[in-house]
Formats: sequence, structure tokens, C-alpha cells
Amino acid sequence: MRKFINYLKESWTELTKKVTWPTWDKLQASAGLVLVATLILAVVIFIIDFAFQHLMELIYSL
Repeated sequence: MRKFINYLKESWTELTKKVTWPTWDKLQASAGLVLVATLILAVVIFIIDFAFQHLMELIYSL
């Protein structure tokens, strides 16, 4: 049990004193970048899906 308590104390110290947390501006910029990248990927997947759907309809109609 002592090892577990020591682990918790060291984890708390590391999270509060040693970790460099991003600033609010950097966090917002990163979130915006992830949002834009996700939207671009969704559009690309939609286009591929749309193209394959019509290709398969063309093949099945032959």
C-alpha cells in the first residue's frame, strides 16, 4: 500500500511541477488544426465513397 501512495504523490508532483502545459492560445490553435484536418479527411472520404458508389452502380447495371 505504501508503494501505491508514494506513486500517487510522485505522479501529482510530476503533473503539477514538471509537466509543461500548453497555453490557452496554443491549445486553441491545436484544436482548430485538428478540427480542420478532420473536416478535410471527412470530405475526402465522402468523395471516395460517392465515387465508389456510382462506380458500383455502373458495374451492376451492366
